Amino acid sequence: MPFDLELVRQNWPHPVSYFATIDSTMHEAARLAAEGCEHGTVVIADEQTAGQGRQGRSWHSEPNAGLYVSVVLRPAGRANFLPTLTLALGLATADAIAETTGLTCDLRWPNDVMLEGAKVAGILVQLIDSAAIAGIGVNVNQTAFSPEIAAEATSLRIVSDQPHSREQLLVALLGAVNRYCDVLEGQAGRDTILQLFSRRSSYARNKRVRVEQGASVVEGTTAGLDPSGFLILRKDDGTESLVLAGGVRPVEKGARF
Repeated sequence: MPFDLELVRQNWPHPVSYFATIDSTMHEAARLAAEGCEHGTVVIADEQTAGQGRQGRSWHSEPNAGLYVSVVLRPAGRANFLPTLTLALGLATADAIAETTGLTCDLRWPNDVMLEGAKVAGILVQLIDSAAIAGIGVNVNQTAFSPEIAAEATSLRIVSDQPHSREQLLVALLGAVNRYCDVLEGQAGRDTILQLFSRRSSYARNKRVRVEQGASVVEGTTAGLDPSGFLILRKDDGTESLVLAGGVRPVEKGARF
């Protein structure tokens, strides 16, 4: 179905740019941010030909099936809480999905939103001068995925067995992003986000995981988040290390990696 752009614009007070096809909404949002666009500027596309994921990976962007959006944020003190901003955006995405579909998501540190053990949404945050570009991709109405990602990806439609409105999801998402940014910028905001994420994520504590960091793989049990939002990993020898980046996957029989 054609994307109902007017519905979004009627419910969001900041500029919204729409593209039927674009290489990446992140690229366009970064361009607008460099030109000085206002906080809350949104770039949305029906299809991405070069969607971005973490660590240089691509984001599968089937035409007219998913929600592919980037938001320009200009938070105060941005350099201090950038890792926590990613966690806040995960919370916002999970809230928006729950509000519009009734589905309850898990959060896999640092930027994956999960349903039934598979990835339904991902977040990527990049700094551009004084702005943070928040790229959010949600698998909404996909009915199948390519063999390369079929074992680890799912969609709202697959899980619920019914289609969903991308426009209503976007409106809910933008509102949730705004709320969590307000929380993050408030007094004790970072601690609040860390507490909320830890409560909502089965991966934050007491989860047996493997962490892929380039060519190396480390196994251990998650032991919470540090004050900056990084993951603490307790190794089998009892020592603890801080996971600053890398792919976190469960270590359990039948787990989806």
